Amino acid sequence: MRPAGSASGGRVPFWHLLDAPARAELAAVARRVHYPAGDSLLQQHELSDHLLVVERGCVKVLVESGAGYRAILAIRGDGDLLGEQAGLDGGSRSATLHALTDVIALHIPLSRFGPIKRDNPVVAQALQQVLSGRLREADQQRAATGSGVVRTRLAALLLELAERYGDSTPTGEVKISLPLSQDDLAGLVLSSRRTVNRLLEEWRDAGWLRTGRRVIELNRPEELAELARPEGRIPP
Repeated sequence: MRPAGSASGGRVPFWHLLDAPARAELAAVARRVHYPAGDSLLQQHELSDHLLVVERGCVKVLVESGAGYRAILAIRGDGDLLGEQAGLDGGSRSATLHALTDVIALHIPLSRFGPIKRDNPVVAQALQQVLSGRLREADQQRAATGSGVVRTRLAALLLELAERYGDSTPTGEVKISLPLSQDDLAGLVLSSRRTVNRLLEEWRDAGWLRTGRRVIELNRPEELAELARPEGRIPP
């Protein structure tokens, strides 16, 4: 598992907060599960008694309202802990986890995770840090809802996706081949599809990126990096 960054400020995944003995202890009680791209790892409202740690792959976290409206909450990747809230309090799942790519995950029964968390302070501290980080993410999302810097957030998101899941081309561009729709991008930056579409069109016209069906190619990531700063400039 490789470390995964975060636009919310250097978030460190659960697995990378553990030392080697703690990882070995959890791996000994886990089983490795493969989820093909497009499959669900967990379903909203279901009852289950396990946690997941992403070993490799990319997962979309989304919720669905009673009226059928879907909202994407986050993207999780290598080393991230999934399903921790319902797994720890015994309630139903609050979100659906959808595999954007092929995913390999460690399936850890709660009955085995609980005693390890109780007896291993490294695991307990890592879990507490993850839960605290999730609360900070939620606070930042609420604060961002009232701001008008969608441009900055979208630029930062594209750079994060490029760093974590992008492939460099021979000519220096970075290709992001994740099946994310414009609705997904809008949900991740707490904006509307119309606004995201307008910004992508603006950046295409400026020559900063190209878009295709579920593919975004960053031609000039350095321009987006400037834009990702609060004082970033508007493209010509």
